[in-house]
Amino acid sequence: MAPAAGVGELTLSRTQARRDWAVQAQVARSEELALFGRLIREGDRSARDALLERFMPLARNLAQRYRAAEDIEDLEQVAAIGLVKAIDRFDPERGAAFTSFAFPTIRGELMRHLRDRGWALHVPRKVQELAVRLDRVSTDLVSDLGRSPTAAELADRVGTTVELVLEALQAATARRAQSLDEPHRDDENERAHDVAVIETGFARAEDADQLERLTAILSERERVILGLRFREELTQLEIGEIVGISQMQVSRTLRRALARLQAAAPRAGVGARF
Repeated sequence: MAPAAGVGELTLSRTQARRDWAVQAQVARSEELALFGRLIREGDRSARDALLERFMPLARNLAQRYRAAEDIEDLEQVAAIGLVKAIDRFDPERGAAFTSFAFPTIRGELMRHLRDRGWALHVPRKVQELAVRLDRVSTDLVSDLGRSPTAAELADRVGTTVELVLEALQAATARRAQSLDEPHRDDENERAHDVAVIETGFARAEDADQLERLTAILSERERVILGLRFREELTQLEIGEIVGISQMQVSRTLRRALARLQAAAPRAGVGARF
């Protein structure tokens, strides 16, 4: 008989707990309506502050859902803004609970923030929203499966295709950009030292383009002789044998061609190195 009595006591305890919770909820609801009444009728800012304090845990809880996407302090500030908007827009006469109205309002504020300001690069809105959904769903699936979910499992959970899931996961890397001036954790060297190089090819390409434009004023023979002398680095004697003229004629042709190039360089806006 003793076990039966124990079960009965447990049932009574649970029934009493439910009654106590219902009473507490009713009291909280009455206090909530009283605060909104003071705010709406009298514009009482203390009532507004009391409502903010009462429902900030809800805002923080919603912000926590997106903590993987951005710094939690920034998210909590955005959630607080959403809570303020919900308080200012709520109409208690419609009979709905404030939490039912505040939840989508705060969540919408967080989603807009992540969409408009939480991405370092421009990403289409639908892809952004899918990336945020996948972040939450992935956390749930890790708990359920005990491992990281596959793209197919994510697609099945959110009701989309594997291709769109892969696109959203790739786009999620555009949320944040690391500055090249940011130092490493282990020393003061900037990240730019890892990726930045002195690329001389650009200067060579510019020089080649300018030289090509300048040499257009020369004759075909002059261009050939200049190429053999400065590109192939042949001697004047070797150039003369190739072109079929004397070494003296090669020397004169070089002097004459270089003088014409130097005279034309300032007019063409080319540096003194030509």
